[in-house]
Amino acid sequence: MSADTTPAVGAGASLLLTEEQAFLGSTVRRFLEDRAGEPAVRRVMETADGIDRALWRDLGGLGACGLTVPEGLGGTGTTFVETAVVCEELGRSLACVPYLSSVVLAQTLLLDSADADAQARWLPGICSADTIATVALVEPDRGWDGRDSQLQATYVDGDWRLTGSKTYVLDGHVADVLFVIARTGPGLTIFAVDAAAPGLTRTRLPTMDQTRHLARIDLAETPGVLVAAPGDAEKLIDRLLQVAAVGVAAESLGGAERVLEMAVDYAKVRVQFGRPIGSFQAIKHKCADMLIQVESARSAVCLARQVLGDGQDSELPIAAALAKAYCCDAYVFCTAENIQVHGGIGFTWEHPAHLYFKRARTNQVLFGDPYQHRERIARRLLDVGDVASGSRWHS
Repeated sequence: MSADTTPAVGAGASLLLTEEQAFLGSTVRRFLEDRAGEPAVRRVMETADGIDRALWRDLGGLGACGLTVPEGLGGTGTTFVETAVVCEELGRSLACVPYLSSVVLAQTLLLDSADADAQARWLPGICSADTIATVALVEPDRGWDGRDSQLQATYVDGDWRLTGSKTYVLDGHVADVLFVIARTGPGLTIFAVDAAAPGLTRTRLPTMDQTRHLARIDLAETPGVLVAAPGDAEKLIDRLLQVAAVGVAAESLGGAERVLEMAVDYAKVRVQFGRPIGSFQAIKHKCADMLIQVESARSAVCLARQVLGDGQDSELPIAAALAKAYCCDAYVFCTAENIQVHGGIGFTWEHPAHLYFKRARTNQVLFGDPYQHRERIARRLLDVGDVASGSRWHS
């Protein structure tokens, strides 16, 4: 039963979570509080690959890694709303797991590809968290949209061979399979590359955020398995990036909510001049401003995830861009204010405030910075076809 019956996006839809979706969120939150607290995050982020594999497998056992996948392929057959709920909880904890790369990126690409063989081969492993997957889209000195990709795929003696480089590949250094976007005669095409494939070199990149990992991928005549038909990636990339934007926005909302809680809790117990600092007007204003940012970000995420959940792809470009731009800026604002509320201790390595600030800065530029997303909104709104369609954004 829905927790709210007010029509919002689509007939009879609600932007609020149902009881089942709220229960999923609370279950994942308790699980992560128990398994991915600050000490565990700090320990894992300093390991060689930076991934908590045991936590990843247990997330799969919990059913959190196959929410949008049909039951016949190992999933639970729900919607992206549920996936966004998990992203939000992961953002609260900074858990070092390849959820964004495997579930939000790779799973979305496979489901949208409509390649039944590829789905049967890789989706069950991702759902059970036995497989780490990622998408290699961006190339050195090129943009996030991937349409200017120059990595070449050639058909030689019955096999596809890939040559070129990709960078900023999420969890690319540990992925079991990489879905690489390459250029063929018909256009951009998806290829699955096994981690053990000859000619594949993976280099972990230094990152400001030690809880999120990126890699450079170099391929030299590396064999790849064709996914979907040659040229099909052309029509899939835009939606993939929009789904990724919603996932990052949801994660940013979770992180912003957590640092607001940290700031309020500290303001209640830190005493100066004989009274808690939360009684000072300047601190009250900071916490109030953070609350406004968090609740506004929540509205943006609720809309974007419901647009995805309802399958309203015509509304997705603006909803995703809005959520990504607003939520990531709100996250940066809240993490900076949290540091200010904590004062000197907030600037130290020992305090977790800097971990959230670094994640916020990383999320801000991942899949395009807020300026790029606002430009996309403006271009979309100015498009004559969009105006003629009577889109909600012009009402």
